[in-house]
Amino acid sequence: MNRFKRMDDLKSRLDQKRPFPKHVIKNLHDHLVVEWTYHSNSIEGNTLTLTETKVVLEDGITIGGKSVKEHLEALNHKEAIFLLEDIVKRNEPFSERIIKDLHAIILRGIDNENAGVYRKTNVLISGAEHIPPDYLMVEEQMHELITWYEAEAQLFHPVQRAAMLHSWFVKIHPFVDGNGRTARLLMNLELLKTGFVPIVIKKEQRLQYYQALDHSHVVGDSNDFIQMLVDLEQERLEFYLRFL
Repeated sequence: MNRFKRMDDLKSRLDQKRPFPKHVIKNLHDHLVVEWTYHSNSIEGNTLTLTETKVVLEDGITIGGKSVKEHLEALNHKEAIFLLEDIVKRNEPFSERIIKDLHAIILRGIDNENAGVYRKTNVLISGAEHIPPDYLMVEEQMHELITWYEAEAQLFHPVQRAAMLHSWFVKIHPFVDGNGRTARLLMNLELLKTGFVPIVIKKEQRLQYYQALDHSHVVGDSNDFIQMLVDLEQERLEFYLRFL
C-alpha cells in the first residue's frame, strides 16, 4: 500500500470540514504554538516546562530560576512561527532569504552576531556520526538545496519533501547554532504550504529523531525519517479530526 494513502485520506476528510469555526482555529493555534515551542526548544536543552512555556508566551511572566536565554528562546520561537504563517499567507516562494529570516529570529538577542548568518567555522554535531561540510562549502551547498527544492523536490509527496528538506538542511548545518529549530520550522512551513497540518516532534522522541536523521546523512537513506514524519502527520490529522 502507498505509505501516504492513509494520511492523504485523513487530510481529505479534514479538508471537507473547512472552513473551521474561528474559535476552534484560535484554540488549536494557541495549543500548537505552545506545544511546538516547548518541544522544539526542549529537544535543544531548554529547561522550561510545558506550563512555564505557556506562561512565558501567553502572559509574559518571567520564570524564577530560568535564564534570560531560555525565555528568549521561547519568545523568539513564537515570533518565528508567526513569520512562517505570514510567509504561507503571502505565498512567498521558498528561498535562502526565508531561511535566514527565520534563523535571525531564533537567535535574536541570544547571538546577534550569528543570527541569520551562515557559519564561518567548522562544527560537529554532538553524538552524530555525520560531520557537516567545511564552512567554505556552506554557501554552495545551500544554493544546491534551493535548486533541488525548486525542481526535483516538487516531484515528491509534500510530506516526503518536507522530510527531505529538513534532513538536507541539517546535514549542511549552515548556522553555528539554531539549526534544529530552524529545520523544524522549514519542515512545517512546507507542510502548511501544501495544506497539511504542522507536526510536533516531541522531546521524548529525540533519540528516534536523531538516529533517523543521522542514518539519512551517513547512509543516504531517508526512509526512516520520512516514515517518522508520515506517522506524526497522521497522528496530528487524527487529533484535528477528533477535535473538530
